[in-house]
Amino acid sequence: MGTIGTMHYLILSAALLLIGAIGVLTRRNIVIILMSIELILNSVNINLVAFSHHWNQVNGQVFAIFMIALAVAEAAVALGILIALFRNKETVLADEVDLLKW
Repeated sequence: MGTIGTMHYLILSAALLLIGAIGVLTRRNIVIILMSIELILNSVNINLVAFSHHWNQVNGQVFAIFMIALAVAEAAVALGILIALFRNKETVLADEVDLLKW
């Protein structure tokens, strides 16, 4: 049995980043776009924790905890805006949102 090294975490992080980027660029549903952004933030957290473990320091782990708190706040604000948008426009598709147009 081999051990799981830093390279395995980097490959997992790159896969999550790729899936998240494809989700942001190709989907029209705002909920799926928000989930894809969360995937991208989680891939960054995996990198931070992996390198923190690799260098035997806790700086990356502490920063990852702050990023998780930031992601929770971002998700709460975004879902609140999404609920208000759905009440006004009755849609969650990004292409049909034109509230800032005259």
